[in-house]
Amino acid sequence: MTGPEPAPDANQRAVDPADLVCVERQLGRPPRGVAEVAHRCFCGEPDVVRTEPRLPDGTPFPTTYYATCPRLTGAISTLETEGVMKEMTARLADDGELRAAYEQAHQHYLAKRSELGEVPEIAGVSAGGMPTRVKCLHVLVAHSLAAGRGVNPLGDEALAMLPDWWVPTSCAAIHATEDAAADRGDNARG
Repeated sequence: MTGPEPAPDANQRAVDPADLVCVERQLGRPPRGVAEVAHRCFCGEPDVVRTEPRLPDGTPFPTTYYATCPRLTGAISTLETEGVMKEMTARLADDGELRAAYEQAHQHYLAKRSELGEVPEIAGVSAGGMPTRVKCLHVLVAHSLAAGRGVNPLGDEALAMLPDWWVPTSCAAIHATEDAAADRGDNARG
């Protein structure tokens, strides 16, 4: 018996090649299994991608919403180091209303992933610790950005705690400056 068939290369879908170049620059590596840009930063660049549930190499990948912007992910990482996840997990144990809303977020996440395909190895598994704990604010914030406020209560809370990661200079402006500097360097060598 052979392993699971690899998913079609999602990069061959109707994802704008310029967005894939931007995401590669953000991640420092080629993106894998991108189905679409799920959210754009205020500067216009992608900051969350929606990823296929099975990567092109056949690996199951439960993280449907993946934050890509380094400034966004850095701000989220700061929240994680401040103990926000532990506090949120404790609140889940004590607050039935929050727990029910978080369960609904989990179901929404699973439904949105199933639109992209079914992967038996990750059936029923969402991401970020849903529905019983909080283990990754990156996933929860990415879910909130992609789905909009009101879908993931803890993602919304974490998002509200973040500074405006797109200021004082937009990511697009930073990349344009970097690209111009690289072009000047290429011209000087050429």
